[in-house]
Amino acid sequence: MFTRATDGTCLGELIDLAIPLCQAAAQRCPRTGPGRPPDYADWQIAALIMVSVLKKRKSKSSQHRFLVQNQQTLCDRLTLDCLPVRSTYFDRYKTAHAIFREAIALQGRKALAEHVACATTVSGDKSLLPARGPKPPPKNPRYHCCKEPRRGLDQQAAWGYSPHDGWVWGYSYEVVVSAGPKGVVIPLLASADVASANEHRTFAGKIARLPASTRNVLADSGYDDNSFGEQIEFHGGSGKRSGKRSGRRFVCPPQSRGGKPAVGRCAHRGARELRRQHRIARCRFYQSRRGRRLYALRQTSVEPFHQWFKQLFELDERVWHRGVENNQTQLLAALFCYQLLVRYAHRHGRRDGQIKWILDAL
Repeated sequence: MFTRATDGTCLGELIDLAIPLCQAAAQRCPRTGPGRPPDYADWQIAALIMVSVLKKRKSKSSQHRFLVQNQQTLCDRLTLDCLPVRSTYFDRYKTAHAIFREAIALQGRKALAEHVACATTVSGDKSLLPARGPKPPPKNPRYHCCKEPRRGLDQQAAWGYSPHDGWVWGYSYEVVVSAGPKGVVIPLLASADVASANEHRTFAGKIARLPASTRNVLADSGYDDNSFGEQIEFHGGSGKRSGKRSGRRFVCPPQSRGGKPAVGRCAHRGARELRRQHRIARCRFYQSRRGRRLYALRQTSVEPFHQWFKQLFELDERVWHRGVENNQTQLLAALFCYQLLVRYAHRHGRRDGQIKWILDAL
């Protein structure tokens, strides 16, 4: 049986696991600009937010109220003289998403080093979340966003479309998760933005940060981009290995554009022809038996992960906050907490499916 919340040891161990990661992430995101350093370090604010998210306090007011109620315990754990006041917590909350984005990447590597999961095959995907309050009347969401003021409308949200959810006024997050046939599904990289964020921009920065052990990268047709395939399957730069195969595969369904075939048939010269041949090879691999078998791993990894994650942190109906920066912080903090729960369960010999028991016991 897990330690009950009255003992406090379960939450305390989660905080102890998170502190080194938050400190390392803060070092990767140094503060710049004029002015004296803040009274509270970025990693300390991130740890306080993490505790609030673990306790499922959905508003920033309720989060700060909970922290004040447990002030002595938190100050001892985080080496604080006192907790930040309400206004300081609210202001620093908006900028904490950069720390959590780095902390997720660091914890993903830590989980692989601890053999919690295997990253030989990874899968990337984006999921949409409805905003709080009403949504604007969509005459045609693809080309039109109503600017008429409506009471309670979250003005920082945006329209996004997915085949599963349809048109959604709200926000989104994008994850790269481990997708082995028998391994634990755990986020390795993540980002959060408005619902209209383009996958061709948000995924580009994650390719260089893929684990060294990755050999297969799975994505749906929304990620069909020749530049992604070139970056994943071939070495770049000007070194000796430039232009040579990296040993990785980009498994993605081809997508037709503008009524043209998914794979161009006209002859070109030079680098353009070489990229065309690479695309033809990727399409052939995807249509092969091995390619189909690899792509089917998405159905047991990233696609059910969205449902697990949203239900665990009660995000299946709407996001917790208003405003893009607030939701970026909360979503990335929740993904960071998900990683912590999986690592904690692995340390205590529990399966990843039992992380809800840990969260409910906090």
